[in-house]
Formats: sequence, structure tokens, C-alpha cells
Amino acid sequence: MGCDNTVRGRRAKSPKSIPHSKDFSLITDPLFYALALPAILIAGISKGGFGGGLVVMAVPLMALVVSPQQAAAVMLPILMLMDVAAVWAYRRTWAKNLLVFLLPAAVLGVAAGWASFGLLDANLVRLLLGIIAVTFTLDYWFRSSVRTGPVKIPDRLWGGMWAMVSGFTSFVAHAGGPPLNVYMLPKGLEKRLFVGTMAMFFAGANLLKLVPYAMLGQFHTANLMTSLVLAPLAPAGVWLGLWMQSRVSDRAFYKVCYTLLFLTGLKLGYDGAVGVFNLFNGA
Repeated sequence: MGCDNTVRGRRAKSPKSIPHSKDFSLITDPLFYALALPAILIAGISKGGFGGGLVVMAVPLMALVVSPQQAAAVMLPILMLMDVAAVWAYRRTWAKNLLVFLLPAAVLGVAAGWASFGLLDANLVRLLLGIIAVTFTLDYWFRSSVRTGPVKIPDRLWGGMWAMVSGFTSFVAHAGGPPLNVYMLPKGLEKRLFVGTMAMFFAGANLLKLVPYAMLGQFHTANLMTSLVLAPLAPAGVWLGLWMQSRVSDRAFYKVCYTLLFLTGLKLGYDGAVGVFNLFNGA
């Protein structure tokens, strides 16, 4: 998931300086927690249904202190707790006709992420994600046609392609939202149906990542204990997202989603470009 641990000029701490052996119980850097607390709350708000693309911000924020690999490993158990709450909240509102082909495609993406672990630079993935998110949002904003209305027969090839990309980027950096949104947002689903379908998809995708992460040695003591310390924020964030989602109209909801997708795309693109530049310049 990338070999360069430098983000915005700050070098992520090496494995020796980030406690994760049997002699330590959790990450102790105060700056990590200063970034992780808002990152997890924001991710929970997104899981609860307000601002669909916000989960993507968690790993980049935490990766300012630790490596992207460690940030992703700490986040996975927390995201799975959020998934339980989100799936329960939207258990009756999800599009089965979409998930029957989106989830199998995600399996291929997760497998590709597993196979390329340690080979593909995470900053390059961030840069590509940022380009996708920003381009898609600008296209939405500047097209004259209105992209709302009833659900149409899904283009399975188009949707499957983006679900596969989503599975891959989700494995690398829990950043599967922007690629899947390229397919999902233009469908104009009713708000709760959209959120419920996304919740089911990512609950499945995160479950698929569990065994590969374990086999890659990502669930060592420090990561698991850090996840446990941060876990109480998961339901709090989801509850806050549910509260906000139930008080925002469909039209405003989609405006917020596209705006947040654009902002997270800028964030990912900037961080990725800086990281790739530093990589090629031997930083």
C-alpha cells in the first residue's frame, strides 16, 4: 500500500518509533490522537448517512503521523463497528438489484489490493482518487442536464468497473467512496435508499478485507489496542450522522455529497501529488 511514508513534509514514524511490538500496548503519539478523534467522528457521520464521501478523509489525516498502512489497519475494526450500526439503521432500505453485481465486483478489487500490498505507492492511489473525484464533481456541476429521477436499469459493466475500483482503493486506504459515487450518485436514488445501499456495500467490502489484513500482519498489538481505545467514537459518529441525515432534504443532501466529494478529491489529489513528487525526488 505504498512505500513512501512522507506526507506534507512530515515523515511518518518508522516501525521502531511507533510502538507495535509485544512490549507496547498501543500508539502513544498525542498528535496521532489529535487527528484520529475528528477523523473517526467524521467517518461515523458519513456512515450515518450525512456526506457520503467523508470516510475517505480518515486515513489521510491519520497518515500525517503514522504510515498509511498502519492508519488503514487501525481504522478497519472501527469501520466495521460503524458498519454494524449503519446496516441496522438502513436494514430495510437498500437496492438489492444493485448489490447483486456490485459486491462480486468489489471482491475482485479487494483481491487486487491484497495482491499489490507493499508494491503500489499509496500516494499514487491518492492522486488518482483525487483526479477521479474532482473530475466527476466538476462534470456534475457544469452539465446542464439534471441528474435526478427514478432508478433506471443499471449498466452492470459500468457499475461493476467502479465497484472493482472501489474495492481496490478501499483495501489500500479505505477510500472506496469516490469511485463508487461515480456510479451511484447519478442514479438519483432516494436519500435513504442511496445511503442504505452504500452502507451494505461497504459493510461487505470491509468484511472481505478482514482476512487479508490479518494475513498481512496488520492486526498486531498496537493497532488492535489503538482501535479499541478509539472504538467508542464509532457509534457516536454514526448517531450524529443519522441525526443530521434525517433533517436534511434530498436536494440539499446531494449538494452536500457532491461538495464534500470535491473537497475530499482536492485533499487526496494534493496529498498524493506531494507524496509522488517527493518519491521521485528521493525525499
